[in-house]
Amino acid sequence: MKFSSRHTERHRTDRTGWLRAAVLGANDGIVSTASLVVGVAAAHSSQGSILVAGVAGLVAGAMSMAAGEYVSVHSQADTEQADLSRERAELELDPVAEHRELTAIYVARGLEADLAQQVAEQLMAHDALGAHARDELGISETRSARPVQAALASAASFAVGAVLPLAVTALAPAQALIPWVSGTSLVFLALLGAVSAHAGGAGMLAGAWRVTFWGALAMAITAGVGALFGAVV
Repeated sequence: MKFSSRHTERHRTDRTGWLRAAVLGANDGIVSTASLVVGVAAAHSSQGSILVAGVAGLVAGAMSMAAGEYVSVHSQADTEQADLSRERAELELDPVAEHRELTAIYVARGLEADLAQQVAEQLMAHDALGAHARDELGISETRSARPVQAALASAASFAVGAVLPLAVTALAPAQALIPWVSGTSLVFLALLGAVSAHAGGAGMLAGAWRVTFWGALAMAITAGVGALFGAVV
């Protein structure tokens, strides 16, 4: 029997790394910038001052997202590499024990002992480290940590998200700045939630509602703080 090497099914697990970083960045860009604009506007600042604060928030937020994402994902990558190095040493030191370990994993997943032993033997002959990384450690190529990719995706998506409320701030009339920024930002968040949910194969309505609710809460709290301090000043 001849098997085709082509795999025609489409899955979404290979998107999880960059999709998570991109959605998180864009969501933070919209929410934090819109909240900052609404909070400063509620303190009765001029439109020029609000724009300056918004731009500063965009730059600081994008750099913060990039640095935080890089450090976080790099820590994951370091852990993965340490586990792989340890596994490589164990394979060189006692391959028989590692074979038994892999066999036990397959038996626990439902294979008969003889079949599990054959599978472990063939997979280790093909790529012993890869088999143990995937089935013992849970490390695969599609889910491996990519710090630079995650940092760039977060920074770029944050900047794109932050530009949206800033553009509304620049174009909206000063006397109606808060409702314009708040309303359009909620629309942006709903669209982001729906699109990201669709890309990940989840329900679009639930995704839209989730990010919109928390965005509205953040803007409401920030507007309250801005109005309180603005009244005091």
